[in-house]
Amino acid sequence: MKLVKTELSINELKKMSSRIFGGLVKAVIDIKKEVMVVDASMHADEEKCLLDTGSKQDDIWGINLYPDAKGKDFIEFDSIINVRPRLNNFSRMIEDKTIRTKMISIVNKLVKK
Repeated sequence: MKLVKTELSINELKKMSSRIFGGLVKAVIDIKKEVMVVDASMHADEEKCLLDTGSKQDDIWGINLYPDAKGKDFIEFDSIINVRPRLNNFSRMIEDKTIRTKMISIVNKLVKK
């Protein structure tokens, strides 16, 4: 598991994807702190890492990154940790367009292609 505060290369992501899931890397992002944790077999483990470093639950969202994909296919907004009815997110997908846009911005800042 790796906490990313500044940057991560696309080549590092590709190496991670080949070790666990053959094509994807699970990631959890704190949208307030603009940091992410990558390279774990479960989003819940990454979520715990952020919570342990002071992140607030409502600011943490899970995604999957596909380092070999381009454009919209690079990020998938799907994780069981995203099911949050009290925040009006009733599915595994991140339904709020503002949150998705913020997450895209953070990923683009942290992942150097």
